[in-house]
Amino acid sequence: MKRRETKKIAVGNIFIGGDSDITVQSMLNVPAADIEGSVRQAEELERAGCDIIRIAVPDLNAVRLIPAIKEKVSVPIVADIHFDYRIALESAAAGVDKIRINPGNIGSDDRVKLVADECRRRNIPIRIGVNSGSLEKNILEKYGRPTPEALCESALYHASLLEKFDFDNIVLSMKSSDVAFMKKAYELASERCSYPLHLGVTEAGTERMGIIKSAAGIGSLLLEGIGDTIRVSLTDEPVKEVYAARDILKAIGLGGKGIRFVSCPTCGRTKIDLIGLAKQAEELLRDCKKNITVAIMGCAVNGPGEAREADVGIAGGSGEGLIFKKGEILRKVPEDKLLEELIKEIEKM
Repeated sequence: MKRRETKKIAVGNIFIGGDSDITVQSMLNVPAADIEGSVRQAEELERAGCDIIRIAVPDLNAVRLIPAIKEKVSVPIVADIHFDYRIALESAAAGVDKIRINPGNIGSDDRVKLVADECRRRNIPIRIGVNSGSLEKNILEKYGRPTPEALCESALYHASLLEKFDFDNIVLSMKSSDVAFMKKAYELASERCSYPLHLGVTEAGTERMGIIKSAAGIGSLLLEGIGDTIRVSLTDEPVKEVYAARDILKAIGLGGKGIRFVSCPTCGRTKIDLIGLAKQAEELLRDCKKNITVAIMGCAVNGPGEAREADVGIAGGSGEGLIFKKGEILRKVPEDKLLEELIKEIEKM
C-alpha cells in the first residue's frame, strides 16, 4: 500500500513520518511520584518492543522522572503536559525527547513562544493531541457538537499557534472513543496537512473490546496509507498495549517484529487440543523476534496443504501430529511433544 507523504521528525534516536517505519507507543500508568515503579515499568515496555514511551508530568516535581527513566532505557521519552508551560520548559531542560502539549491551553503568545523557541533550540518535537472533550468553545459553536470536522479544525488551530513562531516540528492526534468518528477526523487531517499523524482510539476499553476497536480504527487507517505512529489504549497493563499494536501491524503486513501466527478455527476433524496448543505457542513465542510465519493446524487437511506458505508448523492427527516446514513434512511426533518439537525447529531458523 502507498503511504501518505508526511514530514519526517526525529524523536530521540528514532524517526516518525516520512519513509520511517510505523512506531509503537505506550504510556506508563504508575503514579508519577513513584519513580522506582515508573522506571521498572519503562524497562518492561522496552523489553516488550515499545518504540516510544509517554509519561504523565502533572507538576514540576514529576520532571524528575525524565532523567531517572532515560538513565535506564534507550527508548525515547515523551512528557505528557497539560496547561503549565513551565513544566514543558523544565522537561525540555531535563532531556525529554518529545512533548505532548496543546499550545492553546498554556496561556499567552509569550508562553507559547517560549515553549516553541526552547523546543526548536533542542530539536524537540511537540505532539498536539485533541479529542471530543477538549474542543474550543468557538469551534463547538460553529459545528453545534463534536464532529470529525471540529476535531480536525481544533488540531490545526493549535498547530497554527506554533507555526506563528516558525515551529513546525509537530505531530498531530485527533482521538475519539468512537471508531468511525476518529477515522473520519484523521482522514480529513491527512488531506489538509503533511504533519505526521499519531493514531489511536482513546478510552477504547478493557483488553478485549479495546483491542477490537483499536484494530478496526487504527488498522483501517493504516490500510489507507494514513498514520505514522500508533498507540493502542487499553484499561490494562501497558505491555499489553505494545503486544496488541505489534499484532495489528503484523496482521496488515506493515512490519511488527516477531512471529506471525496462522491457526485454524478447529472443526470435527480435530483430534488434538489445538486451542490449548495455539495459546501456549503464542505465549511461549511472544518475545521471539524472528520474522517468520508459524502455523498451528488441526489436521492434515489444513496442515501442510492449506498452510504450505508457513515457514514452520504443526498439523494434528489422532493423539499425534506432524511437524512441517514450507509444506514439507519433517516427522510425526506424539501430541505431548508437538510444541517442544516445534520450538526446536524455530530455534534452528
